[in-house]
Amino acid sequence: MGKSYSGIADMAEAHQRKHDYHIIDPSPWPIIAAFGAFVITFGGVCFMRYLNGGAVHLFGINFAQPWLFFIGLAVILYVMYGWWADTIKEAHEGAHTRVVSLHLRYGMIMFIASEVMFFVAWFWAYFDVSLFPNEAIQASRTAFLGGQFPPKGLEVLDPWHLPIYNTIILLLSGTTVTWAHHALLHGDRKGLIQGLTLTVLLGALFSCVQAYEYAHAPFEFKNSIYGATFFMATGFHGFHVLIGTIFLLVCLVRAIRGDFTPKQHFGFEAAAWYWHFVDVVWLFLFFCIYIWGSWGAPVAAG
Repeated sequence: MGKSYSGIADMAEAHQRKHDYHIIDPSPWPIIAAFGAFVITFGGVCFMRYLNGGAVHLFGINFAQPWLFFIGLAVILYVMYGWWADTIKEAHEGAHTRVVSLHLRYGMIMFIASEVMFFVAWFWAYFDVSLFPNEAIQASRTAFLGGQFPPKGLEVLDPWHLPIYNTIILLLSGTTVTWAHHALLHGDRKGLIQGLTLTVLLGALFSCVQAYEYAHAPFEFKNSIYGATFFMATGFHGFHVLIGTIFLLVCLVRAIRGDFTPKQHFGFEAAAWYWHFVDVVWLFLFFCIYIWGSWGAPVAAG
């Protein structure tokens, strides 16, 4: 009997091989995330029908109400919190080995690459309109633009007013997040917290300036192809700035709690990569849309 138990123990130990991969425990988050994504998508359609005075009848119920969308949003936010909390817990338990950390970096790189292609689509749309304003096959577009871009009679934003302010703000924020990263690598917790605090404040300031700019823009989204391409490209960038600011704010809270060490801080590193990506996209937006895209057009007063 003793030999039998000993043999079983040896087999168990043989199966518990030490390796650099992390086999995660069964998790409820993927299925809950899928449910939340379905609800928020269906709820978003119903919400838009509600705003337009329409109806969505299913099983004798009119789902054209706003509540379904917000239920889906709440589920998604809950999953984000719970899933990332589990990831942080795994990191503290030592599950993020060198191999796992490398693969996390690969994942973040591929995510940013997909984001690059996302913005390529909006730049493509913008340049298709701006470079070919009198294309014969696009008769309605040519008639609207008057054969030139920006369209005749359209006033544009002054790139050397609010847009240049936001450019300086984002460049400064890139400097402060780099300062925070440098401080972390050298064990300077105070410098890390100060750098992150400044970065978060600069990100929030950028969003405020852009909101003010949108409120005073001399053109609208719905009645101008210039406005549509402008607001889609810069608006999605503004949304990414907001997400990045929240990302960095979470990192700031974790830094205050002492979660990061010079050797283990991928969460902060991913946030810094994302923020630098946002900075670079803005530089392209500033030069291509605000400066080149408004060349020769009358500038709106104020």
